[in-house]
Amino acid sequence: MFIGHFGLALGAKKAAPAVSLGALFAACQLADLLWPTFLLLGYERVAIQPGATAFTPLDFVSYPYSHSLVALCGWAIGFGAIYLVLRRARLSAFVTIAVLVISHWLLDYVTHRPDMPLTPSGTARLGLGLWNSVPATLGVELILFAAGLWLYLRATTARDRIGSAGFWTLIGFLLVVYLGNAFGPPPPSVAALAWSAQAIWLLVAWGYWVDNHRIPHRN
Repeated sequence: MFIGHFGLALGAKKAAPAVSLGALFAACQLADLLWPTFLLLGYERVAIQPGATAFTPLDFVSYPYSHSLVALCGWAIGFGAIYLVLRRARLSAFVTIAVLVISHWLLDYVTHRPDMPLTPSGTARLGLGLWNSVPATLGVELILFAAGLWLYLRATTARDRIGSAGFWTLIGFLLVVYLGNAFGPPPPSVAALAWSAQAIWLLVAWGYWVDNHRIPHRN
């Protein structure tokens, strides 16, 4: 799953208006922010195998440190605690951040074939395999994204042009990237995949930028 994660982060703004969209993006995609670095370091492995599922050519051979449920629970506590200390935030912000981090495993469990690890060292692998159907995957992810966008727009309003044009450009960019990944050619190599995946950090920065130009919606 890709755009569905961002949909959850957008929607979480309604529950945690004081937390920047950039932090919400980082939380929901923390697993995928760690994953490319672990790939480049050789700690985790993926294979490019067209036909692995109908939706993606990626065969996730091993990613216990970034994507196992137990590891993500640990990352959730750590990331939430760091945010709590650095931002002097309320406990509700910690809970929102932590839940978003763990939600990555739950959403991936729905989309992936049985390759989602429960623990870093265990052999159990789970997954419902939504990726075996392209129409179903597109439907579920786009509905999640649309719902999250609707909630975000109910929670905030633009205070200037950046908050409006910059935000909608971000939304359009996410949709273009998602559809490009869904219908484009497979990546040329694992290294190219890992380096391109580091661009998610730019989306986190973009989220901080546009959210700083929006204010809580006045009902």
